[in-house]
Amino acid sequence: MVILDGVHCVKHAVRFGAAVELLVTRDRDAALRLAGALAPDVADLVAAATSVDPALPARLPGVRPGSELVGFARRPAGGPTAAARTAAAPTAGPTVLLDNPRNPGNVGAVIRVAAGFGAAVRSTGSIDPWHPAVVRAAAGLHFATSVERATELTGPLFAFDPTGEDLRGVTLPDDAVLAFGAERHGLSAAVRARADRLVAIPMRDRMSSYNLATSVAIGLYHWSLAGGR
Repeated sequence: MVILDGVHCVKHAVRFGAAVELLVTRDRDAALRLAGALAPDVADLVAAATSVDPALPARLPGVRPGSELVGFARRPAGGPTAAARTAAAPTAGPTVLLDNPRNPGNVGAVIRVAAGFGAAVRSTGSIDPWHPAVVRAAAGLHFATSVERATELTGPLFAFDPTGEDLRGVTLPDDAVLAFGAERHGLSAAVRARADRLVAIPMRDRMSSYNLATSVAIGLYHWSLAGGR
């Protein structure tokens, strides 16, 4: 099961075909106000949510103590839901590989960006890419794309690294795997050795790094300029 923390998560999950099996609310009026202002298409679903003890959401893993709405949905098996595939761009995007990320919020932000471009996300390391904190940071957009732990990857691997060649002179193919390391630690030796090419995002002198989600957004936008989107 996937825990959906808040109206935004529920909204996107429902829009992209999530099988939401239960909705609970600690404050129905607050949830309905948010749904009415931000997601009127799911307002009827929110109105039917089950009222629970206000303390319950705080006892769920990764859920904010003051969350007004919490949903429980089935995790899609093997990729995005049919609704997500129908809404996807005609050309599938690259795969984003997160190499041992350290912050759940950063992982969620990457998934949110990737979903906008139709890119899949794979990750290595200890963070569960479907942890409630990651799903919350992604605003429930896991259901709009394919999010899994990395297993076998296919396609040319472009590893983003400050020592690589300038991204502006590189064409990223539709089947590319775009690898990004954690902000502080960078790419692992294994991913660097596996890479077909190292590429670098232009950056002013004396800057240390970009935010992880910002780097992914730059990489995917560069891919889209070549006609991938």
